[in-house]
Amino acid sequence: MTASMSRKGNCWDNAPMESFFNSLKNERVFHRRYATRSAAKADLFDYIEVFYNRKRRHSSLNYESPATHYAAWLEREKLAA
Repeated sequence: MTASMSRKGNCWDNAPMESFFNSLKNERVFHRRYATRSAAKADLFDYIEVFYNRKRRHSSLNYESPATHYAAWLEREKLAA
């Protein structure tokens, strides 16, 4: 990966990550109390890998989950080949 360095005041590079962390905090972290660091890591892994990437619908993907969107893309690629 190459880091993107934009001009001062250009917030577009940061917008996707700010949106993700906002969702993470509001949908998961603010509603829980973790007894240990490992419990927090396991819960965040579950949120990101199981829910956010596979089930949660994203407005930027026409309200499809990333897994559904990716499966449809693979199908289109297979038909195009």
